[in-house]
Amino acid sequence: MAPHPHKSASSEAGSPEASYAHPLDPLSPDEIRLARDVAIRGGRLPRNVCFPAIRLREPPKDIVGRFRAGEPFEREAWVVVHDRSAHRLHDGVVSLDRQELTCWTARPGLQGPLLLEEYDEATELIKKDPSWQAAIRRRGVEDLEQVRVDAWMIGNFGIAEHEGRRLCASLSYLRESPPDLPYARPIEGVVAYVDLDAMEVVEVLDPEPVPIPRDPGRYDPGAVGPLRHDLRPIEITQPEGPSFEVRGNEISWQHWRLRWSFNPREGLVLHTVGFEQNGEVRSIAHRISISEMVVPYADPGPAHYWQGAFDVGDFGIGRGTNSLEPGCDCLGLIHYFDVTVHDDRGEPVVVPRAVCLHEEDYSILWKHWDFVDGHSEVRRQRRLVLSYIGTNLNYEYGYYWYFYLDGSLELEVKLTGVMQTKALGLRQDDPYSSVVAPGLGAMHHQHLFNARIDMDVDGAVNSVYEMDLVAAPAGPDNPWGNAMVVESTPLSSEARAKRRTDVNAARTWVVESTARHNALGRPTAYRLIPQSSPLLLAAPDTALGRRAAFASQHLWVTRFDPDERHAGGEYPNQHQGGMGLPEWTARDRSLEGEDAVLWHTFGLSHVARPEDWPVMPVEQCGFKLRPWGFFDRNPTLDVPPGRQGHCEEAH
Repeated sequence: MAPHPHKSASSEAGSPEASYAHPLDPLSPDEIRLARDVAIRGGRLPRNVCFPAIRLREPPKDIVGRFRAGEPFEREAWVVVHDRSAHRLHDGVVSLDRQELTCWTARPGLQGPLLLEEYDEATELIKKDPSWQAAIRRRGVEDLEQVRVDAWMIGNFGIAEHEGRRLCASLSYLRESPPDLPYARPIEGVVAYVDLDAMEVVEVLDPEPVPIPRDPGRYDPGAVGPLRHDLRPIEITQPEGPSFEVRGNEISWQHWRLRWSFNPREGLVLHTVGFEQNGEVRSIAHRISISEMVVPYADPGPAHYWQGAFDVGDFGIGRGTNSLEPGCDCLGLIHYFDVTVHDDRGEPVVVPRAVCLHEEDYSILWKHWDFVDGHSEVRRQRRLVLSYIGTNLNYEYGYYWYFYLDGSLELEVKLTGVMQTKALGLRQDDPYSSVVAPGLGAMHHQHLFNARIDMDVDGAVNSVYEMDLVAAPAGPDNPWGNAMVVESTPLSSEARAKRRTDVNAARTWVVESTARHNALGRPTAYRLIPQSSPLLLAAPDTALGRRAAFASQHLWVTRFDPDERHAGGEYPNQHQGGMGLPEWTARDRSLEGEDAVLWHTFGLSHVARPEDWPVMPVEQCGFKLRPWGFFDRNPTLDVPPGRQGHCEEAH
């Protein structure tokens, strides 16, 4: 194994970067450039190729587990190359230490995600197209500079004219002057299709015109009238500083130990999540990320049927990450992290203040008042928050990871921004949308995420079972009909592990260690607690249903494979469907005594209301991971009483 140029402080004292070097650290700007150059040279590619992905190829679990500070380690990059001039897609592995291409594969028939430069070129091309211009002018718009064009990747609907082409479609909106909201004034029905390989407009839809809504949809302070004047400041202070420690990409807080990374496709990723007890860091999860996401819209008409965005696979939720504003996006004593992504040409781009780390008070942790003798004990809950916000065209998604004092871990996705719209004209009823402004409808849609949760509960080899709480059968053992029993169902193979939630049974899924037991003799475990999330409404045999099959179940479990990373497959764009989880689980591998990975689908279905317009108050969805016999008893008994006011005096 070749040594990595950045080693720990024991071998390169005085270098802050070297002090925290770790095999899971994201690629540095220099490593991104090196991976790009090696791929071009080794793949014998022209210099003008594009790079949908350059990210760390993570080392195997055993190497990560054995690593100690100061030891050398090998660095590899995963590289995806789109040769636009030759219309070819390749991917491979670059050894950064040896500066050579160690694996290189052509991907004929597959499409990478939409490139940012393709988006820009396509929108400019559309605006110059005579047929599109005529369609816009037919709707009374003369100044074409006032038209906003959004390009979308469109999936695969089995249309003969689309086969073999790299296509996008577009929607158009009228925006007479900023800060008018483009989505308030859709130019309904006008859709241009662009062949991105040939970079030509191949079709323009120009149906009977529908009046463009008149309201500009502004929501800036200058447009909404008098602002509230009675909101007094809330100040969050920590005069002694935060309780967390940061060393590079490693975070320590209240017995929690974890690492994080960031890449353009998945956004924020958690690594080596563990909890320290008596000097031992006990493993909980090796890697947790958002593996895929689909946003299907409900309108079956020619202008909208293709709207089913795969925001991870078709675009990348990390590519639209925001630079966070102190006091606005995050409040309190904040530690900000910059992240490094890259542009289409493989040039590093640093996004300042992209990730936010802070602590929050979270009401009471536990309490009991003994009403007989008057004794009372109460402790306050606190959580560590690691978050970022990404923008995907009209929507904002905030991804918030919460770590609690009791060993619980939660993901909350906060959805805000602006809804997708259509012009209704004089109609005030539309089966596929809700009226949110005069002549304007917001389409019914879903947001369905899939989280890849590689649990390693006290080791990599775990067992997974489903836990339901159900009414016991009537009979002699249940004379009063009040008995409840727990039903545990082992998920022993990948076919058996395709599961859906059951609210009546309070269904959860438990991941048990096969190597460790608690003081009560039970295997240590963590429990995945789902929310009441919908599943994909599109039928399984439809174009969207085949491509987004991962969203047909709330839970899938697979045997660990480092190359199985995305629920919809590595290249879902314009694929006919069946990649990812359906393909992998068709092998029906045994999960007994194996390293298992959980794939959890969660999200929400959105029927718009007037209060969601013109900008939407936050909606939430997510899931929790809670200890289930991981500890011998309440692990927060050592949390001290509060030190403020009456609570302090009471103790």
